[in-house]
Amino acid sequence: MELTVQGAVTYCYTAGKAFDPAKPTVVMIHGVLNDHSAWILQSRYLANHGWNVLAIDLPGHCRSAGEPPKTVEQAADFIAALLNAAGVQQAALVGHSWGSLIALEAAARLKQRVSHLVLIGTAYPMKVSPVLLEASERDPERGIAMINVFMRSTLAAPPSALGPGTWVRGANTALNRRVLASNSEVNLFHLGFQACDQYANGEQAIEAITCPVLFLLGKVDLMTPPLAAQTLIERARRTGKSISQVELAVGHHQMLETPDATLFALRDFLAG
Repeated sequence: MELTVQGAVTYCYTAGKAFDPAKPTVVMIHGVLNDHSAWILQSRYLANHGWNVLAIDLPGHCRSAGEPPKTVEQAADFIAALLNAAGVQQAALVGHSWGSLIALEAAARLKQRVSHLVLIGTAYPMKVSPVLLEASERDPERGIAMINVFMRSTLAAPPSALGPGTWVRGANTALNRRVLASNSEVNLFHLGFQACDQYANGEQAIEAITCPVLFLLGKVDLMTPPLAAQTLIERARRTGKSISQVELAVGHHQMLETPDATLFALRDFLAG
């Protein structure tokens, strides 16, 4: 499905289902050098079990036109405009990594228009190592190789992840290269990492949300380890937010390495 958002065409994967205004909606927001396909397994289930799914390509990424957001705040403005363009009064927001910061900031701004907030592989502050920042700018191929080591807990996926024998690391490396090549005018790798590194409104945002929030973390995540999410978790608890926390025995890409466990956590939380 394509929507015109902020004057540009935005691609939203709906898992093959027509958008139905009578159903609840979930917006799925990918991380750096990813696109809508990061959610391919979870989005199909949700779309076949009562949800409208809008798994987006962020502006300037792959099938979406427009200027890529340079900051988390710009991306949050885009999410608000997306809901308006889709005619959605209320939606659940699900974000991974950079997308988790975007979802958090958007939920803080949109208040009651967000019914549920899911932060997968999140951290605050989400500081990026100087070595990775430099590699993302000057030697993206080296940076891609680095992140695909740091974010993985397995070399081969379990049978449920895109079929037996799937090479998750190789598949994601190819996806990273494809997303980077999708925009010849902007280095999406460096832009996304800079946005994560510079975001400074996380604690204020978690205080401002009005919906339940699920922290879905990886126990062996080297990119955003569970300890790095504790600032948000503790602030949410101190301010009386309704929060849930699930830690999976996985690295940074929960959606592919533990697809079923990730789906079940999403399913159960969204049913609440």
